[in-house]
Amino acid sequence: MHFIPKLLITSAAIMLAGYLLPGIHISSFWTALLVALVLILLNVFLKPVMVILTIPFTILTFGLFLLVINAFIIMIAGYWVKGFVVDGFWWALLFSIILSAISSLLEKIVSHDESTRNY
Repeated sequence: MHFIPKLLITSAAIMLAGYLLPGIHISSFWTALLVALVLILLNVFLKPVMVILTIPFTILTFGLFLLVINAFIIMIAGYWVKGFVVDGFWWALLFSIILSAISSLLEKIVSHDESTRNY
């Protein structure tokens, strides 16, 4: 899947997850698009460093500490992006889980549509 469709799918998933969770506040679709961009950048540059630094915790928790890292990344995005407010750590954790599920579902739907197209 190309960058722009994936970005739009992630933005839609952010809007939907924000709509479902009362502890997440998103002011507009443009804010969701900016949040998607910031999350992409944080996942590319910050997440690998955090994963390496927390390998012992990740091993002890059988990988569940990666959810905590995802929640911290979402909280950082909430700090950087105006119009995106996360009410606390637990909301960020739940948001990361729901965001992953919605994104996976939407990507599967879109990739299924692309695979059935006749060229």
